[in-house]
Amino acid sequence: MAQHFLLSARARTLTIASILRMSDRDAEAMFASIRWSDTGGKAVCPHCGCPTCYEARRPNGSLRYRCKACRKDFSLTSGTLFAHHKMPLQTYLAAIVIFCNEVKGKSALALSRDLGVQYKTSWVLAHKLREAMATEMKGSRLGGKGEVVEIDGGYFGGYVKPANRKEDRKDRRLAVNQTGKRKCVVVIRQRDSLTLPTAFPSEAAALSFIRSRVAAETEIHADEASSWDALHAHYVVKRINHQVAYSLDGTHTNGAESFFSRMRRGEIGHHHHIAGTYLVRYAQEAGWREDHRRDPNGAQVKRVVGLAMMAGPSVDFCGYWQRAMVNGPSVIPQT
Repeated sequence: MAQHFLLSARARTLTIASILRMSDRDAEAMFASIRWSDTGGKAVCPHCGCPTCYEARRPNGSLRYRCKACRKDFSLTSGTLFAHHKMPLQTYLAAIVIFCNEVKGKSALALSRDLGVQYKTSWVLAHKLREAMATEMKGSRLGGKGEVVEIDGGYFGGYVKPANRKEDRKDRRLAVNQTGKRKCVVVIRQRDSLTLPTAFPSEAAALSFIRSRVAAETEIHADEASSWDALHAHYVVKRINHQVAYSLDGTHTNGAESFFSRMRRGEIGHHHHIAGTYLVRYAQEAGWREDHRRDPNGAQVKRVVGLAMMAGPSVDFCGYWQRAMVNGPSVIPQT
């Protein structure tokens, strides 16, 4: 039997030990080489786009650049997802390596212990990394002529604990006995390509989203759920009845089921509870991990850093704990 990719040396190209041995200058050089890869790591002004910038370090040694054209100062993380950061860059690199090395997910509590920071700090940092991963899926359209796309749904959250005595227990399948917090994660997965998950109140509520993200002339594979019946009017849809078989004559949703397997194991083994406003972020993380499961961990780290450097400051998590929460958290947009 061939060796699994995660057990091979090809999967291990970056270690946390190598990050911890980095000096501040080494960490700065790594961030600069990823952010400004087009100029070989030379700074480009985020304000006016001028490539003529020079170092203007602060008296405490923190790195700043100054643009020769507009005379504005900026840092390595100005205008990025890590803008206004307070921890050393080396700590952020270590956090990304730890986060990527966990193939099913990383809990905020464990991350806080690894980095020696408060739980609130690690929770926001983990969500920023999920936000960076989600930018890779933004606006994506899947399928096309000759392509196969698999669709499936899974429900998360809204757990109702059964009563102790049997005579006091209620039928939790009925809407009247549910909490209303249960949501459905619907995944669209093109074979050998991108995974696009998002969250809805039910499978049926995702039909318009599926039509907007799946190209015409795509062959869709789905299970026997009646929620997908309306797709027959727009696509060639092949159904697989899981009560009969999981795969039959090439028709299956094994790719979508693999995504849910990863997400369920992340929920049970790491997070224990994923629901509500941020459920879609956990789903997007699981989709990103599924798509890049065959990438070496060093390539995964560089990709996440690159996505974070290309993304703007986080609207949802920048200064999250400093806000007045009277209005509640902002709504996570569907990608």
